[in-house]
Amino acid sequence: MTSKGMNEKKLGLLGATGIGIGAIVGGGILALAGVAFATTGPSAIAAFAGNGLLALLTALSFAELSARFPEPGGTYTFARKVLTVEAAFAVGWVVWFASVVAAVLYALGFAAFLVPVLEHIWTATGAAPPTWLGSRFTMLIYALGAVGFYTWSLSRYSRGGRPWATIGKLVMFGILLVGGAFMLAIQPPGKSELSASFRPFLANGVQGLLQAMGYTFIALQGFDLIPAVSGEIRQPEKTVPRAMIVSLLTALAIYLPLLFLIITIGTPGRPVAEVARDNPEIIVATAAHNFLGPVGYWLVILAGLLSMLSALHANLFAASRYAMAMARDRTLPHRFGKLVPGRHTPVRAIRLTGAMAALVLVAVPDVAAAGAMASLIFLASFALAHGIAYLARRRVGANRAFLTPAFPLVPAVGGTACVALALFQALAVPAAGALAALWLSLGAVLFVTRIGARARVFDASSEAMDPQLVKLRGRSPLVLVPIANPANTETLVTMANALAPQAVARVLLLSVVRPPENWVSGEQPQQLTDAQSILGSALSTAFAVKSAPQALITIGEDPWKEIADVASSYRCESLLLGLGNLEEDLMTGPLEKLISEVETDVVILRAPGRWDPKSAENILVPSGGRRDQSPIRARLLGSICRSGKHEVTYLRVLTENQDAETEIRIKRELKKLARDEAPGISHVEVFHSQDLVAKITDRARASDLLILGLQRLGRRNKVFGERVLEIARRTDCPLMMISRRS
Repeated sequence: MTSKGMNEKKLGLLGATGIGIGAIVGGGILALAGVAFATTGPSAIAAFAGNGLLALLTALSFAELSARFPEPGGTYTFARKVLTVEAAFAVGWVVWFASVVAAVLYALGFAAFLVPVLEHIWTATGAAPPTWLGSRFTMLIYALGAVGFYTWSLSRYSRGGRPWATIGKLVMFGILLVGGAFMLAIQPPGKSELSASFRPFLANGVQGLLQAMGYTFIALQGFDLIPAVSGEIRQPEKTVPRAMIVSLLTALAIYLPLLFLIITIGTPGRPVAEVARDNPEIIVATAAHNFLGPVGYWLVILAGLLSMLSALHANLFAASRYAMAMARDRTLPHRFGKLVPGRHTPVRAIRLTGAMAALVLVAVPDVAAAGAMASLIFLASFALAHGIAYLARRRVGANRAFLTPAFPLVPAVGGTACVALALFQALAVPAAGALAALWLSLGAVLFVTRIGARARVFDASSEAMDPQLVKLRGRSPLVLVPIANPANTETLVTMANALAPQAVARVLLLSVVRPPENWVSGEQPQQLTDAQSILGSALSTAFAVKSAPQALITIGEDPWKEIADVASSYRCESLLLGLGNLEEDLMTGPLEKLISEVETDVVILRAPGRWDPKSAENILVPSGGRRDQSPIRARLLGSICRSGKHEVTYLRVLTENQDAETEIRIKRELKKLARDEAPGISHVEVFHSQDLVAKITDRARASDLLILGLQRLGRRNKVFGERVLEIARRTDCPLMMISRRS
């Protein structure tokens, strides 16, 4: 987060832990304890303990990633750092929706717990509660009201107000556990009775235990929401890992004793599995009533009410930050990433998340299948987080802020277990996999048609501004630099070093030698001597700027063909050409043919000797409104502007007869282009003129660098248009012409 608002971080360890506890504790145990007991009997306590171990393994991988990338967005941000922009969008798209669906389930859970409270209040007045009080439509109104309240609250306050629901439910569970422990102490069951309550421990064998783990793992989901909001957490690289582990341990400290109490004194005279099969939804309330009377029952109801509200709040909070992080990276429309001044909240992202939750509540008929889909997505994202943690450590080394112990065993075991549970979930609830595939397909269509172009441009700029991203993603791009003229050797090497920093990319210096016509055996041809001298000078310059390029000498009758062959055989990502004079015969002849044939990005540089791209403080980028050159231009500008002070001007020249409305629209689109390609260092200028070339050349006189785009439409089409040639002839400032690979 770079904005002023998000620099005002308000959450410390207690607040960050509260988000995890708010999301984890309560809702899962109340809703799923009965399912676990019905499936596997007393070994449900082992199922929750096993899931707790798996969740802790996952939290360790999350902790290392959070310490390495202390930025908002959680799983999405981890994917964006280590995977491609397309993969990051897919991860963010499904995790955001899964958090929305989880919020919907908790909103419905709140409605379910609210009904008995309202019925009790109604009965206390002396009248029988009406049937509509608990109808499907009325419960939908309750759920929508809860979603609307937290959407409003999160829009007004940076974290949605004080965590009163989380504190309240911890108090309720604390009273429940203390009361149960007291009853266990004053009326302890005999050894035989205690032993009988745990028999048969594996009611349905090992398969039942594994099924119970699959059903209940979602009860420990929620720690992963903490990294999603790390932009509002002080010292996130230290606080987030601690908060995740503390929140998980707190949940287990509540869950395991509560399950033990249910087994031992919660169902006297009957096996817990039998009671759970009769009424799985209210097993916790039934057990609490058995050992604490009506007080225990109402403690569970109130704890459930508060648990659902705190989990709803945490999921809406985190989901809105997923949307905000994606919008800032252009993987969602950029407007959803903006903060409201004064409040420092992403109001549009919050409203989008709240609206989506309301839509799911109203429009999705099978909310249970949607919930299973959310569980499936979370498990898949956890497996992915283990894989990303492994890749990040292998590619760039350890991060000392937090190190996962027993690496790589932890990500290997945790990732495999998450994949196994995800496959089980997909087979157990086929509709979950179908819904996930449908949502992912919808996202793919959206990305291809509306989002992908801007996202790729912004990603190219991000890679150039932060070359570490290239290394994290496992790439090592190669820039080919043909060297022929000693006068521009230093300039080319310096520019190549900017395009390909040594730590993450490679530079290949190429000298092409024509075979001698008359060669005397035993003597070194003069052409080879000259080539060695030029390459030696280039390497000396490279050493001076702390670069270590590779060098290659080849022999060929046609240097242009040789350059194309080397670019192809070495799979170069970019080709940097230095030309002292841009003669028309050269540009429309062999140079144009070379650009048409190579499958690489091409940068043509015309600059005086010893020119350094760092000296280009004022950069002019004429634009016709097209985005076909945007990725390479964004990467080039990011490479140049990575250090030092630079200002990029995007120039658009309109004809005199274009109206004001058209000018406003064009200027708005130009601003979008500038923000995507050169965020934070650009501005736009729009002029009216009948002579486009004259206006650009006049404006270039006040610039340190002019960047022109070349269209590559096919091997038989011209690359250098008449206007580009005229601008090149009439300008004296350093000039770069760029052409994106076809």
